[in-house]
Amino acid sequence: MSPSTTSERPHTHEMVVVHRVFRRESALLPRLVRAVPDGETARAAEVAAHMAEYMTGLHHHHTVEDETIWPLLRERAADEELIARMEEQHARIDRGRAAVTDRVPGWRRTADHAAGEELALALDEHLSALLEHLDDEERLVLPLVADHLTVAEWDAVGRRGLETVPRNKLMLALGALLEDATPQEQAYFLGRAPLVGRLLWKAVGRRQYTAARRALRAPLDGGTER
Repeated sequence: MSPSTTSERPHTHEMVVVHRVFRRESALLPRLVRAVPDGETARAAEVAAHMAEYMTGLHHHHTVEDETIWPLLRERAADEELIARMEEQHARIDRGRAAVTDRVPGWRRTADHAAGEELALALDEHLSALLEHLDDEERLVLPLVADHLTVAEWDAVGRRGLETVPRNKLMLALGALLEDATPQEQAYFLGRAPLVGRLLWKAVGRRQYTAARRALRAPLDGGTER
């Protein structure tokens, strides 16, 4: 998938849709950890694997911003204070991510309730820091992107982000993106996927994502889906 190259300004709403995935998954993670019964190591391993994929995806997302968006805005937008604020927030999120990652192995090995609560509290702190950053980025940074980056440069950001997704995870990533998207947003992103991608999504991807989502979230809310 890549953004349209026909508009005169970058279509920055794409980033809002991507952020929606991180908002949703970061809010679910502490709930998933707290829902693991004491000693259920098999379930803890499933949640830990999902958490690792989330953390890796967030790290790649921020790395792309650090290496592509911030340098261009620093050069053109002349708002050093804002860029420094974004970088500091990334650093804070990285520290929180490390605090989470450090707690996972012990919990995964034992599924101990007390260890799980420590991990969930670290995830709560991560969620707070992440939401503050995403709010600031959407409110303050995306308007600057629209004013100071070209469509081609914004396309390059999107391509860099896509390159970080393993090929065997593309359908799951697409499903995560489309889950909370409006019909118009879904049409936009699917319309920019290659034909083979759209066919795969309709043939197997949608079912694959739905099954994975249900298996992960089944213990929440009395065993029903979120």
